[in-house]
Amino acid sequence: MSGATGDPRPAAFLDRDGVLNHDRGYIHRPADFVWIEGAQTAVRRLNDAGYRVFVVTNQAGVARGLYSEAEIGVLHDWVGAELERAGARIDAFYHCPHHPDIGPPEYRRDCDCRKPAPGMLLRAMADFPIDAARSFLIGDRETDIEAARAAGVAGHLFAGGNLDCFVDCVLGGERREGS
Repeated sequence: MSGATGDPRPAAFLDRDGVLNHDRGYIHRPADFVWIEGAQTAVRRLNDAGYRVFVVTNQAGVARGLYSEAEIGVLHDWVGAELERAGARIDAFYHCPHHPDIGPPEYRRDCDCRKPAPGMLLRAMADFPIDAARSFLIGDRETDIEAARAAGVAGHLFAGGNLDCFVDCVLGGERREGS
């Protein structure tokens, strides 16, 4: 049971690289972050529809020594500010800095947060009152969809294009299904 209080709301869990931004490998600076077409509008659409919006992202670049968790925080603060300027918001960012085979001991481990494990989604569900039955994840890899399934939420595979159009279809499908 969730430790969060308040009325449960549905959540949209979004992978970061390949969903919000173009995946160019180990993005950790605002200068390298290029938005996917329609991403900011998609987040605003989710906000307007009453969804809590979370970013859930594997960041093995930390374990690989390419950047620090502090640098991820700076980037996520920038993403949040950019979204705010567009009239949108992310309720929280969750990242996994681990890798099972690479890095120093504090980052080299098989954890419950690295997708396809559901740890980041479950943590958000513990931190916020979430209606899991009406929640979903959008990811660009099968490991994202596996994490959604393991957390008990729907998973939608985004193959690229305009994220706002994709979100509109996801929300439209839910309305047709009576969710």
